[in-house]
Amino acid sequence: MDIEQLLSRVALAFGVGLLVGLERGWRAREGRPGSRAAGVRTFTIAGLLGGIVAALGIGPDGALSTAGSILLGAAFIAYAGVIALFIRDENKATHSFSATTAIAALLTFMLGAYALIGNVYVVAACAIAATGILVVREELHDWVRKITLPELQSGLVLLAMTFIVLPLLPDRPVGPFGGVNPREIWLIAIVIAAVSFAGYVAVKLLGMRRGTLLAAAVGGVVSSTAVTFASARRALAGEGSARLLAAGVALATAVSFVRVMAIIAVLKPSLVHLTAPALLAGAGVAAGFAIVRVRSRSADSEQQAPVQFRNPFGFLSVVGLALTMGVLVVVGRLIYAEFGAIGAIAGAATMGLFDVDAMVVSMTQLVPQPLELQAATYAILTGVASNTFTKIVIGSLMGRGVFAMQIIFMSIASVIAGGLVLLLTLSLGVC
Repeated sequence: MDIEQLLSRVALAFGVGLLVGLERGWRAREGRPGSRAAGVRTFTIAGLLGGIVAALGIGPDGALSTAGSILLGAAFIAYAGVIALFIRDENKATHSFSATTAIAALLTFMLGAYALIGNVYVVAACAIAATGILVVREELHDWVRKITLPELQSGLVLLAMTFIVLPLLPDRPVGPFGGVNPREIWLIAIVIAAVSFAGYVAVKLLGMRRGTLLAAAVGGVVSSTAVTFASARRALAGEGSARLLAAGVALATAVSFVRVMAIIAVLKPSLVHLTAPALLAGAGVAAGFAIVRVRSRSADSEQQAPVQFRNPFGFLSVVGLALTMGVLVVVGRLIYAEFGAIGAIAGAATMGLFDVDAMVVSMTQLVPQPLELQAATYAILTGVASNTFTKIVIGSLMGRGVFAMQIIFMSIASVIAGGLVLLLTLSLGVC
């Protein structure tokens, strides 16, 4: 290691200590001098100390020698003993019970040492992350107080899905008719679960009471059908303006069209140029309907009871989602094998009645073989249309009256707009 590289790494060790020390010093800025065990100077010197000890132990190749490893270990133990002693006395003097400063001091020393023997980018990232955690102490404590057990369980399930189950799944097709790739199916389940969880968190943080439209827009990320159910019940019970509730359903529908387009863009970008124009047209009509209804004088401004969403992350529901997707992929292939493209379109229409996301996933898995781009486009848009018409059934059976009429008009207009744009897209030779 040449002198320039050595100096730059020692400077990084110095900077790590200074960064953490600034936060610790700022935290105790109101205390009198000498009342704290470690501040800006102590942390800065700790980072520099770790760097110098590591520099003494590295060989010509830049790696720690055996003697250097022993030296670094002994220095760390001695340093940890001194810090622990002083932090203990500080806690006694202030009648507090905290190990944060001690742990931060130990980390500062080790990051200073790693700056000499490891990856400088990892050192910088860890220093910034650690300082950030120290800065947001109050916010973290407040967040922990507010979090519920189901939310914590949901987060753990999502993490387990990503970092425990996903690496264990085989990355190859399994099953008949071309099979399905378990890893890809599970990854899709993770993506959808993450989007749903983000929608749930957004509702909780922003507050459902800010209005029906906010709740419906966020709900559209999870399920526009769920928004329709909830709004229809409220309309039937007279819990708010039927027109405003219908506007909320329209906004959720627009969001769901955009969500479908995003899923297609991620899973099968080759389908975007055929499906996006029709989906955007449908979303535009639905969003336009919502805007008109909101601005209409007939839509009252009363506070509406919030739409309640359940936390969607039980282990069984996650596994069921993944299994449903896998089965639907196989079913889609079977229908196509038996009936060709017409069968795939019919299958998409049936699947779309229940779960538009799973339908889109299953259809994208059939492209380019055995389903061609144009046939897949017809199938996906047919499934989206059938899901949209489901809202007509819900509105008519549950909401009735003005709410039902508004939903019927919005749904038919969105589907017609999408169909016309699709025909125009195909007539222009976009393929």
